[in-house]
Amino acid sequence: MRYSQLFSYVRDHLSRRPDSDPSPGAKANGKPLSVPFWKRLLDITLSLATIAFVFPFVYLVLAPYIKIVSPRGSVLFRQERVGLGGKLFTCLKFRTMHCGNNARAHATHVQTLIDTGVPMEKLDNYSAIIPLGKFLRKTCIDELPQLFNILRGDMSIVGPRPCMPYERDNYRDWHHERFEALPGLTGLWQVSGKNRLTFDQMMRLDVGYTRTLSPVLDMVIILKTPFAILTQVRDSLHKKPLPWRPGAPVISAMLVTENHIPENRKVLTHR
Repeated sequence: MRYSQLFSYVRDHLSRRPDSDPSPGAKANGKPLSVPFWKRLLDITLSLATIAFVFPFVYLVLAPYIKIVSPRGSVLFRQERVGLGGKLFTCLKFRTMHCGNNARAHATHVQTLIDTGVPMEKLDNYSAIIPLGKFLRKTCIDELPQLFNILRGDMSIVGPRPCMPYERDNYRDWHHERFEALPGLTGLWQVSGKNRLTFDQMMRLDVGYTRTLSPVLDMVIILKTPFAILTQVRDSLHKKPLPWRPGAPVISAMLVTENHIPENRKVLTHR
């Protein structure tokens, strides 16, 4: 099957309206949310291969560089994120900011993205970013340590972006359905426009992904990820991101409509 045919199959499959709108947790029938065997096998295989053949070389270069340009603090940045079922975990990244910066600026930025519906651009012009930090963030190299989060079972290769607890506090009820899948290193949002999309569009893609979880969809997202990163780097060379067009570059059919979201959704909580 040609790649274009494979993608057409996924797009057509995702355009079908779900037979029902289960409330969060209903997929587990009252039991704790679980990860499909095929997904866990894919995660372990790809993360081990990448750690063995890529991560050591990246670490040998980045570790001394980060310590030279920003001596204070460790090479790795640890941050609390929200995972499967609303459970908190420690997310790893290469540090791209100087130590001691105030997280309030980012929290304010996230709130603005949620309230205004503007494209979800990062604070890459923030003065606390280290030299070449913007490049590391645009190329997603800073996220390679999350391969160890994947091995631990806190994350997956493919899934919704792991959010911060203060971001979750501003979610509407139906947004919490995204926690029915493991957060991912890449995902449908990342290959469908990422920083060109609004917060609402991201949420609809995330919820749609959790409803149509499949090996075919994960493989399509993985294959499209390098091209999505190249597009993000290209956009960063412009004053502002290129305008996003409906249906480009990927799966506009995945957007969940308001009519598909019942008003009585219950919020997932982790106990």
